[in-house]
Amino acid sequence: MKYTISITLDLPRQKVIELFDNPDNLRHWQKGFISFEHVSGIQGQEGAVSNLNYKMGKRSMELVETILKRELPNEFHGTYDTKGVHNIQENYFKEVDEQKTEWVSVTEFQFSGFMMKMMGFLMPGAFKKQSYKFMEDFKNFAEKGISVTEKS
Repeated sequence: MKYTISITLDLPRQKVIELFDNPDNLRHWQKGFISFEHVSGIQGQEGAVSNLNYKMGKRSMELVETILKRELPNEFHGTYDTKGVHNIQENYFKEVDEQKTEWVSVTEFQFSGFMMKMMGFLMPGAFKKQSYKFMEDFKNFAEKGISVTEKS
């Protein structure tokens, strides 16, 4: 399953990249994000591998991120792997003008195992909706300082 979505941010591209490229900010725009752990390679560079941990309800999930391409401020591509799912994520950042940036996300999910293949087949809209929600949450964080981090 492959799809493309985009969102326009009312910020200069350099500011968008500064916020996007900082793993400390993930907790502010990826609901359920728990931790980031660098595993190998040079952190943030092509070939680097990291573990990203999430809690969604009662379920925990670990994603293994591998950076494929880092040509910021223009593009950032990576893969995200967890049991039964291989996700290829291509992110493009286009300068609309001095104060606006378009973020284009090309996402491909490859499923293995019967259950994951069925989820991908029966609920493709849920994956696209979640991807767009992350982008909207990033926009709210970047433009307004609104974090998805739950307050205790």
